[in-house]
Amino acid sequence: MAETKDGPITIKKYANRRLYNTATSSYVTLDHLCQMVKDGTDFVVYDAKSGDDITRSVLTQIIVEEENKGQNLLPIGFLRQLISFYGDSLGGLVPRYLEHSMQSFARNEEQMRSLLHNAFEGIFPLQNFEEMNKQNVALFENAMKMFTPFYGEAGAKGAGRPAEGAAVAGDGNEDPTIRELKNKLNDMQTQLNSLITKKS
Repeated sequence: MAETKDGPITIKKYANRRLYNTATSSYVTLDHLCQMVKDGTDFVVYDAKSGDDITRSVLTQIIVEEENKGQNLLPIGFLRQLISFYGDSLGGLVPRYLEHSMQSFARNEEQMRSLLHNAFEGIFPLQNFEEMNKQNVALFENAMKMFTPFYGEAGAKGAGRPAEGAAVAGDGNEDPTIRELKNKLNDMQTQLNSLITKKS
């Protein structure tokens, strides 16, 4: 991320919803902030009146704006599952899981761009996409083991990834809440895998 000498660029949001870039001393729009993200320019957004950090809500606004423009990256099923985690006592695992998954996907971004470039030249290395997808699945499974200690117990018994909607194999006295979380995480993994497939 590109930063100023003193850290991320500070953006102030005023009551009239106008956004002010303190580095350039000019007002900017959500489109400008969207481009800054794509350019790798780091910034933090503060409420001009309260001083609260509202970066998360502004980034969410950018996503909503981009989705409304017709480039839908978030499948409806994925959104429904994500919403279902709000208020869940075990929902705290989701942010780390999603962040780790997206980081894994980003690490393969340059390779995927190269493969797509070859595809437009008439060479379509489908097997390379399939291999990359397998690697991403393995990374997702490692993420689950890292963020959900109880997942490792099921994996050690050779259970692997359960089929969608199926109960996870494990201790007969397994807590229903844990079993439910396992199923939810596996559903989300299926959605993330579908994103990769669509990209390919």
